[in-house]
Amino acid sequence: MNYHKYDVVIVGAGGAGLMSAMQLAHNTSVAVISKLYPTRSHTGAAQGGVAAALGNQEEDHWKWHMFDTVKGGDYLVDQDAAEVLTREAIDAVYDLEHWGLPFNRTEDGKIDQRRFGGHTRNFGEGPVRRSCYAADRTGHMILQTMYQQSVKNQVKFYNEYLMLDLLINDGQACGVVALCLRDGTIHTFHAKTIVFATGGYGRAWRITSNALACTGDGMAVAYRRGIPLEDMEMYQFHPTGLYKVGILLSEAARGEGAYLLNKDGERFCVRYAPTMEELAPRDMVSRFIVQEITEGRGIDGKDYVYLSVAHLGKEKIDAKLPDITDFARNYLGVEPYYEPVPIQPTAHYAMGGIPTDIEGRVIMDENNTTLPGMYAAGEVACVSVHGANRLGTNSLVDLIVFGRRAGKHIAAKWLPEADFAPLPPNPDAWATEMVESLLARASAGAKGKGETQEAIRQDLRDSMMENAGVVRDEQHLTAQMAKVAELKERWQTMRLMDTSRTFNTELMEVIELGNLIECAEATVAGALARQESRGAHYRSDFPTRDDKNFLQHTLAFRSETAGAPELRYKPVVITEFQPKERKY
Repeated sequence: MNYHKYDVVIVGAGGAGLMSAMQLAHNTSVAVISKLYPTRSHTGAAQGGVAAALGNQEEDHWKWHMFDTVKGGDYLVDQDAAEVLTREAIDAVYDLEHWGLPFNRTEDGKIDQRRFGGHTRNFGEGPVRRSCYAADRTGHMILQTMYQQSVKNQVKFYNEYLMLDLLINDGQACGVVALCLRDGTIHTFHAKTIVFATGGYGRAWRITSNALACTGDGMAVAYRRGIPLEDMEMYQFHPTGLYKVGILLSEAARGEGAYLLNKDGERFCVRYAPTMEELAPRDMVSRFIVQEITEGRGIDGKDYVYLSVAHLGKEKIDAKLPDITDFARNYLGVEPYYEPVPIQPTAHYAMGGIPTDIEGRVIMDENNTTLPGMYAAGEVACVSVHGANRLGTNSLVDLIVFGRRAGKHIAAKWLPEADFAPLPPNPDAWATEMVESLLARASAGAKGKGETQEAIRQDLRDSMMENAGVVRDEQHLTAQMAKVAELKERWQTMRLMDTSRTFNTELMEVIELGNLIECAEATVAGALARQESRGAHYRSDFPTRDDKNFLQHTLAFRSETAGAPELRYKPVVITEFQPKERKY
């Protein structure tokens, strides 16, 4: 057995994982496991900025930010978590600045800030400049800055290791099992504390802004080990993905003044959201686009509309939006200086995930029972600070605030009292058996038996786009539950072609596909049961919000026998802002 022992093992080397490591590295043995080289983590794809009420451009307050977060999340947000997010965002952003992150600057040298969807002054009066940014590559800068600091602080990295299993013994998380992609060996990591920071699962949909690596690994591994998944039906579609490609054109474009146009050249968002216009929350703008297309106002009768930045001028585009305009040129052959860019909603962000408390500790049930030794932060976690819809630039602040908070809690509260729980007998047995059975199938696959993983993956992505997209209903969701059950069966008998153990990327993709199917199951089950429309979850057969029956969080528990997840519910934490109708 390849055995490693550390005080803390962090799975995932994006913003949340590295921010946790930064709080621990000085006097603790810390290992970070990542299936990618750390600077390829999906945090690097975040473009527009990180929200914090610094007030550098105009008056702003953390409580205004808290209100916007709660309202934007359609009141499914736990308000104690929203307060932590918005209060601590300010110090967390200054931490990044002190570590050397090259933010854009105002003329007097302060961190520059710009507008973003759903962020307002004075509890909804109008847009406010709250997003701290580094051109349109803020996530890339955060990732590079924190990785440099982690190397400086001698964090140990295990790059290109794919996590396969979570180890729990005597009621305590005590390790993980991972596959070394370089040589196919199985490794056991023994730890006092485990932190999951593995990101989201956008690759379950055909049109997505997510990287190929976003396959829900942490969620699926936890789900298989009895940890519920919270509010998985709340999956956000970003309104401005490149047509057919899905690559994100940041909300920063609309923050700088870009327009959305239908086939008649009309700025249609003004009709739907007269106060916030194109800067209404993402779930709403996505539905505006879908409605325009459904009613025949898509461009040339097709399923897209236009994003126009040409009126901003070449100088502003080059200074503030260099990357996203390059995407339009490279992928669609459109010149944004002069031409509008075809866009459509793209699967973007999981508001749901592994349930945690405000310290990052993983929760096991509707009574908020914590799992000792287990933490989660970032998109893999559901704290729940985004509720039914995340505001733009609240993702990066979630990473840094709750990654920071989890690391600090581990250092101050958990490690001083904790010891290494014993590993279960044969800790790598399940993972080894899975890998060996898949490689055995590769021998059969070479003889042409069974279908390929590519066919199953495409069927998953197409059906999720059709049945569990921006607009949902009972008929399509019921069909998708049956489709997911079918895909689980087909995954069990698919064929592989690559029998090698050295960088067997087909093996990795098959394991990732299994994880995506698990996440899809929890998503569709929660969406079918939630008979209302709230935030990103829009049911055309239940078009209104129902606070009487559904102002509560969904917890999906995996069932080996029932054929569908067991759903339980827990109340939303409301401290200050009572649910009201969302108007923008």
